[in-house]
Amino acid sequence: MDEEREPKRGAIIVTGFTMLLLTLALIVFSEQGYHATVAAMRLFFDVVFPSLLPFFIFSDVLLSTGMVHYLGVLFEPLMRPLFNVPGIGSFVFSMGLAAGYPMDAVLTAKFRKQGLCTKTEGERLLAFTNSADPLFMFGAVAIGMFGQPALGAVIATAHYTGALMVGLTYRFYGRRRDPRVKEQGVVLHGIFDRATDAMIRARTEDGRPMGRVLNEAITESVGTLFMIMSFIVLFAVLLRVLTQTGLLVGLEVPIEGLFHLLGLSRSLVPATVQGIFEIDLGAAAVAKTHAPLMDQVVLVSAVIAWSGLAVHGQVASVLADTDISMKPYFVARFLHAIYAGVLTVLLFHPVESVLGGVSLPVFADKDFILASARTPTMLDAIHLSLILVGGSLIALLLGATMVGALKMVQVRFQAARR
Repeated sequence: MDEEREPKRGAIIVTGFTMLLLTLALIVFSEQGYHATVAAMRLFFDVVFPSLLPFFIFSDVLLSTGMVHYLGVLFEPLMRPLFNVPGIGSFVFSMGLAAGYPMDAVLTAKFRKQGLCTKTEGERLLAFTNSADPLFMFGAVAIGMFGQPALGAVIATAHYTGALMVGLTYRFYGRRRDPRVKEQGVVLHGIFDRATDAMIRARTEDGRPMGRVLNEAITESVGTLFMIMSFIVLFAVLLRVLTQTGLLVGLEVPIEGLFHLLGLSRSLVPATVQGIFEIDLGAAAVAKTHAPLMDQVVLVSAVIAWSGLAVHGQVASVLADTDISMKPYFVARFLHAIYAGVLTVLLFHPVESVLGGVSLPVFADKDFILASARTPTMLDAIHLSLILVGGSLIALLLGATMVGALKMVQVRFQAARR
């Protein structure tokens, strides 16, 4: 019994003294902590709050209207065979594509609480839908930090291709715990009627007046966003304090050895350490280093795919009221970082030559991270994000139609052989 309690007791002691030392360090470096807090708050209110709030509210409203259930039935023929998740995963993927971190975690947690997915399916879904939004990669990183719009297509292509590869990898995760699902002969037969029935049934079961739905959606969305703000501030201050105390040097030693084996520039090591903690600061630090462009782009792709401990903390907080485990999520982020880095090397020249002229509006003013000239925008962020949501849903619908058609051909072919 004592042996079982000892590790827990030791963890409590280590955690307590670690927090004490960090608090004392914050007192000593109070000025640096203050500036880090101001920068983090500016990031939140200038970028995160206005970009995520509309999507948080509308996702709650769509869930109450039953539209998410409608899309779930409609996209089941695509999401189930490819990623082994319910059709509602298409909604999570589309909203995550437009809004970025941690929209996917918020939706996955809601779906799990409402029983729309199993624990294992939620872990699979979270693994590949956790992605950065295109506006961040095209605008803030490629244009704002690197000053090279052509890099946006390279980074985004590697990022989303890597996410899909993670989804295909994770379709085999936890298959023994999956309930047996009966195969349907013709997937597309009556699918719109079934989707409409699911939407009406979900709306009837919810039963709340739309005024109450909207009020509760706003309240919950604002509360979630201020939780996100707290994590952004916490990790920004933590990173600044650790930098001032010199404790981050200990993390640089193993990373320097790894970079030596991979042939990457050692000047990128400090930026990598920052990227482990926070995605924005890490990406900006990579852009500032004097290293070969290929090395910079590979590392920034890996940093964006990893997303930083600050985002991981947000995801953990959102999932706290569910039974979804964070372990598969951490492995998926590490796997996504590897996929994105390798794909950047493979796709750098082909994508840059074909899509190098494609550019999206700058999403945010990153002057507090990296001084750079603002670029004129063609569309504001909300309009472009809505276009991305619609485009992704149309693409998924076409994919579902193709999968269903192939399934129908296969069934008829097997029936003819009999």
